[in-house]
Amino acid sequence: MTDFLRDLNDVQREAVLATEGPVMVLAGAGSGKTRVITYRIAHLIRNVEVPPNNILALTFTNKAAGEMRHRIDGILRHGSSSSLWVGTFHSVFARLLRSYIHLIGYDRNFSIFDADDSKSLVKQCMQELNLSPDSLPVNLVHSMISKAKNGFVLPPEFHRNAGDYQQQKTALVYEKYVQKLRDNNALDFDDLLIKPIELFSGHPALLEQLQDYFRYLLIDEYQDTNRAQYLVAKMLSEKHHNIFVVGDDAQSIYSWRGADISNMLNFQEDYKDAKLFKLVDNYRSTRTILDAANSVIRNNQRQIKKELVANAGIGEPLTLIEAYNERREAEKVGDYIRQLHLSKGYHYRAFAIFYRTNAQSRVLEDVMRQNRIPYKIFGSVSFYKRKEIKDAVAYLRLVLNDRDGESLLRVINFPPRKIGDVSISKLKEFAEAGGMSLYDAIRRADEGGFQSRLVHALKEFSTLVETLKEKAAAGTAYDVLSLLYDMTSLLSLLQAENTPEALARCENLKELLSMARDFSDHNPLNSSLADFLSTISLASDYDESQDSDNYVSLMTIHAAKGLEFPVVFVTGMEEKLFPLNAYEPAELEEERRLFYVAITRAREKLFLSWAQSRYQFGQPQMCLRSTFINEIDPDIVCTEGGRRLSESPTKVSAKAMAGRPVFGSGPPPVPARPMPVQRPGQPSSSAATPQQKSSLRAGMKVHHAIFGPGVVIEVQGSGSKQKVKIGFRTAGEKTLMVQYANLKIV
Repeated sequence: MTDFLRDLNDVQREAVLATEGPVMVLAGAGSGKTRVITYRIAHLIRNVEVPPNNILALTFTNKAAGEMRHRIDGILRHGSSSSLWVGTFHSVFARLLRSYIHLIGYDRNFSIFDADDSKSLVKQCMQELNLSPDSLPVNLVHSMISKAKNGFVLPPEFHRNAGDYQQQKTALVYEKYVQKLRDNNALDFDDLLIKPIELFSGHPALLEQLQDYFRYLLIDEYQDTNRAQYLVAKMLSEKHHNIFVVGDDAQSIYSWRGADISNMLNFQEDYKDAKLFKLVDNYRSTRTILDAANSVIRNNQRQIKKELVANAGIGEPLTLIEAYNERREAEKVGDYIRQLHLSKGYHYRAFAIFYRTNAQSRVLEDVMRQNRIPYKIFGSVSFYKRKEIKDAVAYLRLVLNDRDGESLLRVINFPPRKIGDVSISKLKEFAEAGGMSLYDAIRRADEGGFQSRLVHALKEFSTLVETLKEKAAAGTAYDVLSLLYDMTSLLSLLQAENTPEALARCENLKELLSMARDFSDHNPLNSSLADFLSTISLASDYDESQDSDNYVSLMTIHAAKGLEFPVVFVTGMEEKLFPLNAYEPAELEEERRLFYVAITRAREKLFLSWAQSRYQFGQPQMCLRSTFINEIDPDIVCTEGGRRLSESPTKVSAKAMAGRPVFGSGPPPVPARPMPVQRPGQPSSSAATPQQKSSLRAGMKVHHAIFGPGVVIEVQGSGSKQKVKIGFRTAGEKTLMVQYANLKIV
């Protein structure tokens, strides 16, 4: 009867057999979490003889729910899961509300508003309250309301706690928004979580009925639950206490979506008789990789202690890749992929490249294309296909060619100028009647008999384009893009929204600016707008679709959760990038958990890479190596030259470097670096020899890897302390230590 339980290890089996009372399974990465929850359901049905419809299993994705049903049917070998209540929080409670929502004043045929519907209703509320989206962005208000609902903060409490202007005005919108949803007999996605709490609170008899019906409650990925999900689960399990939760506090990485790690950390306080099972046997990664994960995560204070144990062999040491800038970092990653593909027979599908922010994908994509390495972006779209990038590039195309009607129509309302479809149709008619291009019609809008408001908006638009044209005639692509950002306030508008999506779009636009600066610095004779657009066109023309599934996977670490790969590269391991601007202890701990997730995706080999400098907002900035690297046992990390980090004389901690200036009186963060790999056909370096360095003189032309071309202004001192003042074409004057500057004499 219980033969299928033999597939489990001892701890997994104990957790499955503990059917009565509250149970928390702390499931480390790769320890068989899904197996435990599905086998428990199968055991309840087959051996405890619980009717399937008395079991409620809650997940976070439809895919996870489908996988759960499939596995249960595979164990029991018949369709026993058909009457199970298995689904996402939202789908299960939407189903319940269809039956009982009339008890709290809604019709059962209520509508469910998606995100666009919700934002439209928020906008309507703001208009009725005379709140301008210029001072209070719609997306920001919508995000704040959603976050409040996920935390089960209703309008009265939100209003009481409102502090600054944005919160006070959002409180007014929130109150009106809730009323309008009710007037429309509609719920938004967040209501699917909080309306059941309202329903159960007001109708205790119904709650007791459902408690008896859902006698066994199981929750997957419990570390990702928010306040509302926590409350509704507590209410349903309060009578019989048969609540079974599975998760890993070390993989709680979604606080920005409302997830509350306290739900897991406090489980044993909420349920005093709770049993705790720790699944630490990892069936995925080598011991070395798990040792790295363990050494990192033990630095977190808020956690339930555990140490992953490997069932695989020791494995290879981690490899630390160091590069002088982000392009060289990407090139080294590409070199390692090609080398492992050719020498060890790894298929491209075996490789994954992770990064902290979506904007980092751009240079990695460029290098993959240049090296003809097939790749695919997951969790996002290719850099050049992202809306904000296509919008900015459309501006540049219009500046270069004002007869490009497609680009014009794309940007005429980006950012919003209140030029509607009706106005555009009339503008097209005016252009056709006069035999003009659409842009010429805009420039002559005062002859078209349009309303003064429209004429004014079109005049502002044409003035912007003409100003950018003047800049393009005399400046570089970087100059044009910088002016575009300034004149349209694109970045500040996105920053004002202050939502994760808006901030990600902002970072992408900054990365485009950095690309333009990099392009201008390294192509001084061909840095025009036309040259830049040609480069982008060739890059964006790359077809990501593959004839097979044999491609390298590129994704953010958040998108990688739940996945695994034989070989993983974690790139951008620098302070303020990873960890990403973590100023509070809780933020730093979540960044560390994110790094833990990244490490534990690797099965056989893990690479960590960082760049000594990186373009930020179009300017080269020196970087410090991530403190997370220093938290890994240095005996299991090797440099590219094969030396253990514990033996490396170049090992310098971020803390030790924190007080040093970037240039002028000290070396870069790690002074000694391995020589770049010279690929076949690649010209050899022309770096100055010691004799040449000692003969540097005013007027000499030089090139710096970060700051580009420049002219020596002054040489100070001699020997190891010699400094040189250089006027760089784009970076201005810099004073560098000669022995560390790695200058090339042109």
